[in-house]
Amino acid sequence: MRFSVVIRYIGVILLVLAAFMLLSAGIAYFSNVDSSYYPLVMSSLLTLLLGCFPLIFVPTTDRISTKEGYGIVVGAWIVASIVGMFPYLMWGGEFSIINAWFESVSGFTTTGASILNNIEGLPRGLLFWRMATCWIGGVGVVMFALVILPSIGKSKRMMANVELSSLARDNFNYRSQTIVRIVLTTYILMTIVTTLLLKLCGMCWFDALCHAMSACSTCGFGTKNTSIAFFNSGSIELVLVCAMMLSGLHFGLIYATITGKPNNIFRSEVSRVYFAVIGIASLFVGLSLWLSEIYPNILLSMRSALFHTVSIITTSGFATADCNIWPSFAIMIMIFCAIVCGCAGSTSGGLKIDRFLVAIKMIRTRLQMQRHPDAIFRTKIDGIVQDDNMMGTVMVYIVTYMLLILIGVFFNTLYGADLMTGFSAALACTSNVGPGFGDIGTMNNYSAMPVVTKMNLTALMLLGRLEIFGLIQLFFIRWWR
Repeated sequence: MRFSVVIRYIGVILLVLAAFMLLSAGIAYFSNVDSSYYPLVMSSLLTLLLGCFPLIFVPTTDRISTKEGYGIVVGAWIVASIVGMFPYLMWGGEFSIINAWFESVSGFTTTGASILNNIEGLPRGLLFWRMATCWIGGVGVVMFALVILPSIGKSKRMMANVELSSLARDNFNYRSQTIVRIVLTTYILMTIVTTLLLKLCGMCWFDALCHAMSACSTCGFGTKNTSIAFFNSGSIELVLVCAMMLSGLHFGLIYATITGKPNNIFRSEVSRVYFAVIGIASLFVGLSLWLSEIYPNILLSMRSALFHTVSIITTSGFATADCNIWPSFAIMIMIFCAIVCGCAGSTSGGLKIDRFLVAIKMIRTRLQMQRHPDAIFRTKIDGIVQDDNMMGTVMVYIVTYMLLILIGVFFNTLYGADLMTGFSAALACTSNVGPGFGDIGTMNNYSAMPVVTKMNLTALMLLGRLEIFGLIQLFFIRWWR
């Protein structure tokens, strides 16, 4: 592996981050030069310098190997998280080194977990940078860099393939440049439309833009201490529900639906299962809330149930209520949603509904084989036979995913967390959901967690966002040869 090549392209990604820092500084400047202006300007200049050095001293190349592609993608996520700390550390406040690292990783991985006790105390420039990290992380830091990398030829497709999981590529039957264009065009368009609708619903322009960026990236960062409960608006909740649901779908299907192509949302088996899970889970949670008399009537119960179900299953993490007071049945369903999550090719994290569907069909096929041992059965998704290698990969991923959560629970409880807090924190960070239950519920945060636990949780965030194996294999020395 040529480390110089990896460093060069990570340098390009740093230039993208420097541009967003400068944009955040512009927001700070037009907000009466708030206290985040100079930290953001200095961070932008420092990031720009770090990005320029490899571009100056490392010669360009139009071919990179698969290992180099993995090194660029994984390295970009880690370096972006480190650089993302700069504005927080320079501004100060609640941001110690570990807290700045936690907030930066949480933003870029779109987890939405926070250590902040007073979000409303942040200046606008820093609030916007916080939203920028999650918006960049929504489609991946490498996707933005690919827009300004026209010279790497065939290597661009390989890098796009590394950034997108194999499941996510299934609905992208295009060249790499077209894939990048489809993803970013759809993403930007959804953000603009959501911003306009939130403004029409009563938010100010700044809050509307920030919450649109957060919803479309399925992160859940907000500008208020009490999240969406601050606004107490049914119309705002409805807009966010629609934005989160769309962002939890495969972007290729959204593009196909808009352009009138046959492989659209309505014909996709995965999207139908996705909407069915949301509908059934919302119904059961709503009935549970109503029967437990958490809300005075069934309409308010269903409204809260739909919002939180969509928020959790899309790994957004927005909240309008304290879910800790909900009945155990409702919490159990929310935990199920936090495991399954949205579709591959979306901005959501988690196990993915695609893998869940494959696993269910594999179980059904196995039961059929036991009844009819001489028959031949095939597992199909959208009428396409799934090969054994793909199904084996899905099952290995599911097992590894569950093992990661168990390891996370072990370390969380080892350092003092109760079982509910330890489990939900491990699940929420591995699935990139954000809030959990117990001490890190929807109206709480992660500030009281010990330093070791915060490091453990940020590792889970990165593993979850990079779909586990991309990050794990970097620790095997033989892989670098």
